[in-house]
Amino acid sequence: MDDLGTPVLDNHLHLDPEHGRGIEAVKDFARSGGTHLLVVNKPSWLLGVEAESGDDFRPVFETTLDVVERANEILPGRAWPVLGVHPGLVSKLVDDRGYSPASARDLMQAGLEVAAEYVAAGPSAEGGPAVALKSGRPHYDVTDEVWDASNAVLRRALELGAEADCAVQLHTEATDDLTEVAEWAEDAGLPPERVVKHYAGGELAGVTPSVMSEKDRLEVAAERGEPFLMETDFVDDPDRPGAVLGPKTVPRRVKWMRERGYDEAIRTAHVSTPERVYGLNTRETLSE
Repeated sequence: MDDLGTPVLDNHLHLDPEHGRGIEAVKDFARSGGTHLLVVNKPSWLLGVEAESGDDFRPVFETTLDVVERANEILPGRAWPVLGVHPGLVSKLVDDRGYSPASARDLMQAGLEVAAEYVAAGPSAEGGPAVALKSGRPHYDVTDEVWDASNAVLRRALELGAEADCAVQLHTEATDDLTEVAEWAEDAGLPPERVVKHYAGGELAGVTPSVMSEKDRLEVAAERGEPFLMETDFVDDPDRPGAVLGPKTVPRRVKWMRERGYDEAIRTAHVSTPERVYGLNTRETLSE
């Protein structure tokens, strides 16, 4: 446990052991007081995978499983994988590779179905199968046909989350209202609190926010008193070193929150919400 006496979880970051900092980023996180990570696979095209079938995504997922296993040798807590298909792939397929929106939808859904195979066994204290799926829809303007296809992919992810009894992390447009998506989750049989919007602000209706760990956003989340998570969205890309927050950020923000008396918010983000959303006990999985 870090010197603050609490687990410290970064809910969404990427690790690229071949092109990026990989395990060195994990060491930075742990040295700064971090204990637990949810590691999301990088977009398939950034790992050189031009998928044509669902099975073509397996090397992307296996890369993440491998780096999580290595991270577990370093962390005082645990890392777990989050696997899925980045919603930006729809534009790569339609704009760059000549897919129709419908065929792009089908391929992305097939990739999610393969990802779901890794989570069917549920979370493992030994860091084995993934604990969540990753999906979403573009955060930029697209045609109506691409938007509809993307929403169909998102809804399939919610169905798969319900079937596999796992959470679903979403990459979406900037918004503080995802009540429609929450309704889709309920229709699919997935509790809306198990749907997480990554890169969220401090306030969000409908699903659980994973708040980007900027001070202004965290103040809003802490004052609200509602369930939330904290993240950096560290991309581990040497060509984009300042694109998002670095791996030391969440531990540093926890210390900043402690100094301001946000103890309850710290427990919410790092103990109660991870258990509520993923079924993960960050205290029991922490080495003394």
